[in-house]
Amino acid sequence: MSMSNPNASIPVTVITGFLGAGKTTLLNRILTEKHGRRIAVIENEFGEVGVDHQLVIQSDEEIFELNNGCICCRVRGDLIRILAKLQQRRVKFDHVLIETTGMADPGPVAQTFFTDEEVKESFVLDGIVTVVDAKHVGLHWDDMREVREQIGFADVILLNKTDLVPPAELEKLEARIRKMNPMAKLHRTENATIDLDKVLHIGGFDLKRALELEPDFLEAAEHEHDHDDDEHEHGDHHEHEADHHHDEDVTSVGINTPGDLDEKKFSDWLGTLLRTKGQDIFRMKGVLSVKGRDMRFVFQGVHMLMEGRPDRPWGQEARHNTLIFIGRNLDRKALNEGFKACLA
Repeated sequence: MSMSNPNASIPVTVITGFLGAGKTTLLNRILTEKHGRRIAVIENEFGEVGVDHQLVIQSDEEIFELNNGCICCRVRGDLIRILAKLQQRRVKFDHVLIETTGMADPGPVAQTFFTDEEVKESFVLDGIVTVVDAKHVGLHWDDMREVREQIGFADVILLNKTDLVPPAELEKLEARIRKMNPMAKLHRTENATIDLDKVLHIGGFDLKRALELEPDFLEAAEHEHDHDDDEHEHGDHHEHEADHHHDEDVTSVGINTPGDLDEKKFSDWLGTLLRTKGQDIFRMKGVLSVKGRDMRFVFQGVHMLMEGRPDRPWGQEARHNTLIFIGRNLDRKALNEGFKACLA
């Protein structure tokens, strides 16, 4: 499933995060700062954003124009319909921000940019930004599945309200977040203050940048793996350490293996995996070495949808396969064995 030419497309950033995490503060910053960008903001209809004082209401109730050139829409209906309306006003903006409700799984929003042909022609998903409340996340993530899912989907995580939390506590929070999602860029923020370039144009869904960005994320995923194995071997694996709780349902699995893949075997294995476990796989990315092909194959996906394409020749580089899966209840052993069985 290839996406349209990114050069001609308007980049879209999805902002997610639990209620009170600071999404509103971040959006208000973006809407009021003089950043010289024309940004269209699509809010969920429970919009918590207090921008009414500076809205210049247009005739169409769903689309407001702000005095700094931003456009504001409320999603009363379909995201696709709103995007089509924005598209008709193409001259007016160069980036779209979508704010999801605090309880929302960002997966279906992201999938829209893979599945709808008209949306794909005009827009390209740039990334998912998750705002995490450093002060209160500890109260939520054991019993609120959404908090863990939003972390799992993210390309960028803003660990916000860091001024309210002691440094040692922040270290623990970061370690736990990285275990769930070593792929995301993590920034500590106060009052959601962040350079916009760290939030917009991050290329999280750009296949060319899929793995160039963070070569070390796999080491994080694999390091966890080694650590788990040691504990099992020594037979003293503590089921629940103080900061483990029950968040182990959202984890990352990294695979890094030399060799060439049998294209048919891999395609069949991945197809079955997505059919049976796709709802639980939030994100996956990979660079593959396919037998008989001299190009690297890069792919990435959200839930059951994936896109991939040949990237560039392997050249002098040693051929190898690098993948990461992020999701719920991932079976590390089965994923590793299933993948290895696809090697030619």
